[in-house]
Amino acid sequence: MEQNKKTISEIKQILADGNVGDKWLEKLRKDERKGVQQLIAQYEKKLANNKKLEEEYVTLLRNEKEWQALGYRYIAGVDEVGRGPLAGPVTAGAAILPDNALFPGLTDSKKLSEEKREYYYNLLKEQVIAYHVVHIPAEKIDSINIYQASKEAMKQAVAGLSIKADALFIDAMSLPLPLKQLSLTKGDAKSASIAAASVLAKVERDRYMKEKANFYPEYGFEKHMGYGTKHHLEALRTYGPTPEHRKSFSPVKACLS
Repeated sequence: MEQNKKTISEIKQILADGNVGDKWLEKLRKDERKGVQQLIAQYEKKLANNKKLEEEYVTLLRNEKEWQALGYRYIAGVDEVGRGPLAGPVTAGAAILPDNALFPGLTDSKKLSEEKREYYYNLLKEQVIAYHVVHIPAEKIDSINIYQASKEAMKQAVAGLSIKADALFIDAMSLPLPLKQLSLTKGDAKSASIAAASVLAKVERDRYMKEKANFYPEYGFEKHMGYGTKHHLEALRTYGPTPEHRKSFSPVKACLS
């Protein structure tokens, strides 16, 4: 392949496809066209970033690898999202990752853009050994409190796995289950399994809230996902709570009096 016979546009496409041999790339570096040199710089920057993300992901697997070496085969990461909102469910996910799979860039769902969360959500759904997501509705949250509802969502997520877990990695909590457990503060930034559960739960909860926005368009659920934004609080005062609102939460309770 002679790079001097390729246009800059063609070279750009070849680099984007990733079908690049070392010898061809070395020849390409001798191409004096400014546009080609810019493409090489962008390509090498992308490679370096990908390598960094892979190294960070391997670090995120450190606890999983240690426990697997002790004989735990199916480690389920468990996490919940939606404790703080004034409306909508609290949602928990449980996920068992496959051995030797790489998800570079996977981390705490709160640190990812919506586009990245959707990307990892689809990737995880295709590759995880098992996963399950559970919503606990506002009415139940009001009856047992948000902490107990979060625990209940996590328990149900674990119980719903199609393959029985033999150990749990949980974000800052322990569960009343007869399984070996590791509780990690900010676990979604310390465990790949917990990060996976976080992303799966976050995407499904966001989709739930966007669907409910069609029934209650005045509240803007599709924008704030039930959190107490200025617009949300104004809508609460104007229209009152919906069945999706947590009536035990102070700002909602105030609209009932």
